[in-house]
Amino acid sequence: MTFIDLLLLFSLIPFFIIFFLKFQKTRKNPISSNTKIPKSYPIIGSYFSLLANQEQRIQWLSDIVLSTPKLTFTLIRPLNFHTIITANPSNVQHILKTNFSVYQKGQNSNNTLADFLSNGIFNVDGDIWKYQRQVASHEFNTKSLRKFVESVVDVEVSERLIPILANAAAEKNVVDLQDVLQRFAFDNICKIAFGYDPKYLLPNLPEAEFAVAFEDCVRLSSERFAVPFPLIWKIKRAFGIGSEKKLAIAVGEVREFAKRIVREKLNERSSLDSADLLSRFLSTGHSDEDFVVDIVISFILAGRDTTSAALTWFFWLISKNVDVESEILKEIGGKEEDVSMRYDEVKNMMYTHASLCESMRFYPPVPMDSKEVMKDDVLPDGTFVKKGMRVTYHPYAMGRSEEIWGKDWAEFKPERWLNKDEMTGNWMFVGKDPFAYPVFQAGPRVCLGKEMAFLQMKRVVAGVLQRFKVVPVVEKGVEPMFISYLTAKMKGGFPVTIEERM
Repeated sequence: MTFIDLLLLFSLIPFFIIFFLKFQKTRKNPISSNTKIPKSYPIIGSYFSLLANQEQRIQWLSDIVLSTPKLTFTLIRPLNFHTIITANPSNVQHILKTNFSVYQKGQNSNNTLADFLSNGIFNVDGDIWKYQRQVASHEFNTKSLRKFVESVVDVEVSERLIPILANAAAEKNVVDLQDVLQRFAFDNICKIAFGYDPKYLLPNLPEAEFAVAFEDCVRLSSERFAVPFPLIWKIKRAFGIGSEKKLAIAVGEVREFAKRIVREKLNERSSLDSADLLSRFLSTGHSDEDFVVDIVISFILAGRDTTSAALTWFFWLISKNVDVESEILKEIGGKEEDVSMRYDEVKNMMYTHASLCESMRFYPPVPMDSKEVMKDDVLPDGTFVKKGMRVTYHPYAMGRSEEIWGKDWAEFKPERWLNKDEMTGNWMFVGKDPFAYPVFQAGPRVCLGKEMAFLQMKRVVAGVLQRFKVVPVVEKGVEPMFISYLTAKMKGGFPVTIEERM
């Protein structure tokens, strides 16, 4: 916490004392009998445990929820706010599908992310969400968008990603592969969403103003969720100080940039014939500036961080599992000068697809997701949830659950997603219950860009592994730290060397 945060915290002490006097009589058992579940105290709840595990929050909560009989527990936050954490597939299905209307993004999430995402599709509920979903769903299901995505990815892989890695191999340089993949994903999604090329993945790895501002928006917005008392960041925002001042500047830059592109496209009507999402929305009559800016910023957020995070952890896991890497190499073929691949070729890369799924089982791009309860309810495992509570399902923990994946859950095993055709010897992909593997959400809010994400990831995997071996630069036995803002990252980056295949 910063000095400003501490100062504001101390200023709230009188309020805490009043709250304590009001609620201490109702707290009969502040300490759980389950030793894994953190101790809770009047007023501050489990704040000390939350603070102590701030950096490894995802892993810490995963360990707790997996130690409970029903894969569900209640975390008591400061001021007696209760959050249900679950890794129980029955509960996840109840939340995401069966009782979908009761479990919404909610006011807390909406208010926390409103400055950045405003009324974008990932931050709203009800009729606004339904309308945006309908509009976006129509565009995502067109063959023309798929073809456009293919061409964008192909150019970015062959003309930018591969040359940068080839130069690193020739010069024997250490590169931060996480940074390179984030730049790759950012260029891709900006072209797909806006028809704009930020040129973030160039040989000199430049600082792109829009990309830096967007990163600040993601990081600073997500930090609001970690503040023990939301009143702290709201006071900072009201006075325009500290992290809230930085966030306001970054949001202003991102939204102004986006609006400028919208205006340019509207003024140059011929540009509306382009295949990017913004042009598609505008050409169908959606000319409200705020509407298109909100929805496109949301898609940049989704496409920028999720694919790069998934690929970062994929290359880490492949480096430790040479048998899996060998099987992928058999599937994608040998080294080729022309690394472009048709959609059907990518689509039929079943072993690679399974390997990506297995990688995201261990390291999901969105490791936790929360909903607000709109009315009192009971989860399938018998847990009572009160109106106004937050319920968080935990894909990271679910990927490590023996109950879901069996005794070999700790093995990196793409074969668990596959069956082999006895006649042809070809692999056939076998999907899992989406509520036991909610990496792309499930139910009405299931990810619209899932197919597009797999297309991009398989193109990168094929393009990179055909020519190079990725070798992590880490001490033996040292595991990277998994951290999360709105999406997952590898703390400190992913330093690697690149070796040309012979």
